[in-house]
Amino acid sequence: MSPSRRDVDLFAFQIMLVLCVLWGMQQVAVKVAAPDLPPIVQATARSAISAVLVGLLMCWRGGWEGVRQGTVPAGVLAGALFALEFLLMAIALGYTSASHVGVFTYTAPIFAALGLHVLLPGERLRRLQWVGIAVSFVGIAIAFGGGMTLSDVNPRTLLGDGLAVLAGLAWGMTTVVVRASKLSEAPPTLTLFYQLFVSFLLLLGATFAMGEHTHLAWTPRATLILLFQAVVISFASYLAWFWMLRRYVAAGLSVFSFMTPLFGVTFGVLLLDDPLSWNFVTGALLVLLGIVLVSSEPYVRRLLR
Repeated sequence: MSPSRRDVDLFAFQIMLVLCVLWGMQQVAVKVAAPDLPPIVQATARSAISAVLVGLLMCWRGGWEGVRQGTVPAGVLAGALFALEFLLMAIALGYTSASHVGVFTYTAPIFAALGLHVLLPGERLRRLQWVGIAVSFVGIAIAFGGGMTLSDVNPRTLLGDGLAVLAGLAWGMTTVVVRASKLSEAPPTLTLFYQLFVSFLLLLGATFAMGEHTHLAWTPRATLILLFQAVVISFASYLAWFWMLRRYVAAGLSVFSFMTPLFGVTFGVLLLDDPLSWNFVTGALLVLLGIVLVSSEPYVRRLLR
């Protein structure tokens, strides 16, 4: 263990609890503001505002030197995948519930682990991680429709769920690009800036291409929700997460981060009256169990000894 990183303590748990609550609220916030601002417009504006804030922070504290170290190609690719993730999530929210999007998008660590297994010898999956991947995919299958007859299947919901899984795939591939490129040695703020700035440009193009710019209503509610997403979630919470990763063991933090979809489902049910079926609840719990086994295998292995 690196001497600069320590095991998770009470302070870390408290910070992670706050972060998970914030992250769990994101999809619900997008859905609440959707009647006034389409989700893709929210994603575009959120990326723009957050990119400006991160850029100003880098001008103040430094971090631009990574641009001269050959990180631009990987940064553009990571930003494109980041944009694809949020585009898919925005479309998915039009077909399925915020609870479903929150859980299925969180399959990202599974896809990241598979990609890193192929590309990086030091990231080979262990037996317990393979078990976790199998458990997660069984959970996805159950959540998609386990126990339902064909007459019970809602094609719109299945489409939205599928798009959410693809968003998780794009998120996972973003992680692979960051870990397997020169971005792995770049300042976290630069990586975040690449993702936000490139995604803003691409999402802006998608907004006009899809005609979503004609359906805007800048109501006080929508504006406050957008500022909350941009300043609190995309800027402050991500920087807090990077700060935590520099001080605590990542595996321990990852275990707590899986509270996020649980909060997402809770907020979706309480604030949006999202329906819950037994197959979705069972499948979601299996997905989360699998992700814990994959992302926090060393930590879980120590607990099982």
